[in-house]
Amino acid sequence: YQLPHSSFNTDYLVFALMLLVSAAVGVYYAWTDRDQRSSGNFLIGGRRMTALPVSLSLTASFMSAITVLSNPAEVYRYGASIGFYIIAFAMAVLVTSEVFMPVFYRLTITSTYEYLELRFNRATRLMGTLLFIVQTILYTGIVIYAPALALNQVTGMDLWGAVISTGVVCTFYCTMGGLKAVVWTDVFQVGFWIKKQHNECFTAEQTVLIFFSTSFDINPLRRHTFWTITIGGTFIWVSIYGINQAQVQRYNSCKSLIHAKLSLYTNLLGLWSILLCSVFAGMCLYSVYKKCDPWTAGLVSAPDQLMPYLVMDILGDYPGLPGLFVAAAYSGSLSTVSSSINALAAVTVEDLIKPCTNMSEKHLSWTSKGLSLLYGALCIGMAALASLMGGILQAAVSIFGVTGGPLLGLFTLGILCPFANSKGAVSGLLSGLVVSLWVGITAQIYPPSPEMSRPLSLTTEGCNLTTVDSLNWTSTTLPPQPSSITTVHGPLLAESWYSLSYLYFSPIGTVISIRGCRLGVESRLTLMKEDTTVYHLFRFFKDRVSALPAVTWC
Repeated sequence: YQLPHSSFNTDYLVFALMLLVSAAVGVYYAWTDRDQRSSGNFLIGGRRMTALPVSLSLTASFMSAITVLSNPAEVYRYGASIGFYIIAFAMAVLVTSEVFMPVFYRLTITSTYEYLELRFNRATRLMGTLLFIVQTILYTGIVIYAPALALNQVTGMDLWGAVISTGVVCTFYCTMGGLKAVVWTDVFQVGFWIKKQHNECFTAEQTVLIFFSTSFDINPLRRHTFWTITIGGTFIWVSIYGINQAQVQRYNSCKSLIHAKLSLYTNLLGLWSILLCSVFAGMCLYSVYKKCDPWTAGLVSAPDQLMPYLVMDILGDYPGLPGLFVAAAYSGSLSTVSSSINALAAVTVEDLIKPCTNMSEKHLSWTSKGLSLLYGALCIGMAALASLMGGILQAAVSIFGVTGGPLLGLFTLGILCPFANSKGAVSGLLSGLVVSLWVGITAQIYPPSPEMSRPLSLTTEGCNLTTVDSLNWTSTTLPPQPSSITTVHGPLLAESWYSLSYLYFSPIGTVISIRGCRLGVESRLTLMKEDTTVYHLFRFFKDRVSALPAVTWC
């Protein structure tokens, strides 16, 4: 799609401004912190951050281009049932603030996996670290590829040139400025999202179409129901906010536990608003294209290209708006990738290098910068794998389910089960990982039938196919159509149970991993009653009642 020359200039100006400011933030913090060259200052901001910027950074870290591109496409194809994630988000934030955050903050750890050595042993820590590194590199590859796809479709820029650009820019400011640069660029980039989501939801000729093609069916084979989204989604997002290094590293950088908890609850408001806007954007897609599906008509080659298609179809004549969309998708990717790179550098320094060397703080700081550069390059390479993984949203959630579930079970075992020991922890982690991998792989081999996924009705009967060539998109080949629904009989019935909803990968891995034997441990390594908000509320009201004057009865 070729933009008018004036629009082309405006769109690239908006996009270039976002990149320039993001890079400038990294340079700024590299300069201001030039005399404080310690790994702690680089990786966790010196533990002097306040609630508001951290809350915005928490929101940005995992609300990436996957949200900008894939959530609307998900709603367009399967309905607005993902709106039930608002419940999963609330439960995840509550569990994180009351169970995991107090323990991690009290221990003042830089790497989440330090806890595993304190609680269990060195081998458990190394296993957790390596699993996190694999998970994060795979996920980051998807995040880099997603906005590059949008950029390629909207501007015509070479796809792999866009992939490399994404990785280079975020690696630059992450390497230069450390966690402070990551947090403050996230704050800036959230602004692009808010403006872009506003344009998607409330401009042009749109009908707010509200539908929930879901049910309260408890069948675990159904792709999306109320139960798969709320239960499975809660486990997935607890594994992200409760134990994932990228998030723990942020709230541990706050100057007090109150600021850390406040940042988490403020972040919840951001999660809700972004989710609802992406759901409304998907509704807009369905309202506009339900009678002329661009994917079936061959105007786009993948569902994740539908949002860029809508932007160019409806807003292409408005200078700057396509550029704003690209900047939003790109900034979402930058925030997530930079968070991942910073987290990868942190766990490598704290878990793999520090215990084996006697480096000075200055050398550790330079090592952290070098690792940021190395991981940035590695994540760019992993984007090539992401191009082969199909739907972006399901691929991302599956990665966190398969690897995040067993890790969540391991940390839960340590924090809530004082009787668990290292043998139970290692055996639980390995068995949880094996089972979740088995379930995840077999679910790819035996995908759910259309009866279980319940795609919405989309046709091309309203298309004027003589105008297809006017929109020069990537493919004119019709996508494969789902086969007719058949009833599974006999031995094939067992195979149907392999088609488990991908949202249940995480709960399965978590539950299998929670195993252990009896052993006494230090109380500071487990959740104590003093860590909970309920305990402090009880004490507050008890003290107020005790302070009331005594009443004398005649």
